[in-house]
Amino acid sequence: MSQTSGTTNALLAVSFTDANTGTAVGENGIILRTIDGGADWISQTSGTTNNLNAVSFSDANNGTAVSWYGIILRTTDGGAHWVNQRSGTGEFLYGVSFTDANNGTAVGEDGTILRTTNGGLRWVHQRSGTTKFLWGVSFSNTNNGIAVGEGGIILRTTDGGTTWVSQTSGTTQSLIGVSLIGANAGATVGFLGTILHTTNGGTSWVSQSSAVTLLSLEDVSFSDANNGTAVGDHGTILRTTNGGSTWVSQTSGTPKTLLGVSFTDANNGTAVGEFGTIVRTTDGGNNWFRQVIGTGNDLWGVSFADANHGTAVGYGGTILTTTDGGNTWIRQSSGTYVPLTGVSRTDANIGTVTGGAGIILRTTDGGNTWVPQTSGTLNDLLRVSFTDANTGTTVGQFGTILRTTDGGDHWVPQQSGTTELLTGVSFTDANHGMICGVFGIILRTTDGGENWVFETTPTDYDLSRISCTGASNGTAVGYGGSIFRREAVR
Repeated sequence: MSQTSGTTNALLAVSFTDANTGTAVGENGIILRTIDGGADWISQTSGTTNNLNAVSFSDANNGTAVSWYGIILRTTDGGAHWVNQRSGTGEFLYGVSFTDANNGTAVGEDGTILRTTNGGLRWVHQRSGTTKFLWGVSFSNTNNGIAVGEGGIILRTTDGGTTWVSQTSGTTQSLIGVSLIGANAGATVGFLGTILHTTNGGTSWVSQSSAVTLLSLEDVSFSDANNGTAVGDHGTILRTTNGGSTWVSQTSGTPKTLLGVSFTDANNGTAVGEFGTIVRTTDGGNNWFRQVIGTGNDLWGVSFADANHGTAVGYGGTILTTTDGGNTWIRQSSGTYVPLTGVSRTDANIGTVTGGAGIILRTTDGGNTWVPQTSGTLNDLLRVSFTDANTGTTVGQFGTILRTTDGGDHWVPQQSGTTELLTGVSFTDANHGMICGVFGIILRTTDGGENWVFETTPTDYDLSRISCTGASNGTAVGYGGSIFRREAVR
């Protein structure tokens, strides 16, 4: 559930001591405190403008935050007052873990490890045996702890840090965070979706998969609440039949990047991509087969109104239409050489195409003729979504959102609240829709776009496309194999 922090500074770490009491820290010395489970967050004075990289509370009152230049801040009154402590180092500190009010460990750049046994009145350097950056640390009790960092390094201690022993992680990806739960169980996470798990206190680590792919995903299409397909780089196709709880890789039969996908039901779907690539399935993706279209132009979007009637669009004003499920594709005259990137078909006759320089084209005869419409903008329009013949929304450059309720005779600008690139849009009915964009942007409306509200997302990665299956449910995909699912709170 999204909560309002009251700050635009990035929050880098959080520590809760119970269900209600927690502290978050982040950029520019920001410290926020909640005592009601996050319903309200109150700003506290840190006394620094440096980023606070980590925070650890051992109880509701005693907490420590670490920062650049060896800065360590300490509170004994729940953050009402934060006091600088002498760390004895100028190195940047990135992780901290306290198991009680007295015993704590901080880690940072160049293999720095600091230890206190008196609540930070005195910090002692410990020998880590490495000069690599250490990004995270976690202790399960006074003696047992793990530090992780650059290049997959994992260090373990069973004597409070008197000795630190390097362990085999099985990865060269930098590890950013670690958590030990009890004497044996723990996990660490890192770059490119790396997840390692231990059940023996860190003696050995087993890799776990966080995603089916690390390749960027370019489009996603759900035909219902459960069945969805995502496509992307190097012919990647992923399929879910349980609403996104699990995704399975499918064989596309092409190494080309797939840029658009459209499913009309659980079985029938089409994906398009680079160099005129079109692949088709009639069995939910168990088998994909190539279709011949007679163009080498990149295809950036595809939309089917039913199993047979569909349109694909792409580079150089390309528009292709099929009336037989893609057995034959007919090139149609768009009247432009502008790149076309978005398409939405609502039935066998009616469709809308969007593209560069604010172009919008409309057909009411199955694509035999395409008529330009006045968008009122020169910004590129990347995607478009219609829920019926009249009601549609298109998005694009500089936070552009345009809305029509009369089939495109009039397009009206809406306030997005951002100037960033908006890359995807999906509506389930005239009122409920979502938009995605770069830097993890997701916007949601429940009133046809009269008001767009920013959703909290767990990523700054660029999101490519979004597909909604209900008033509150949606799936967004993007860079690095990112898949994010929004579900209604029950």
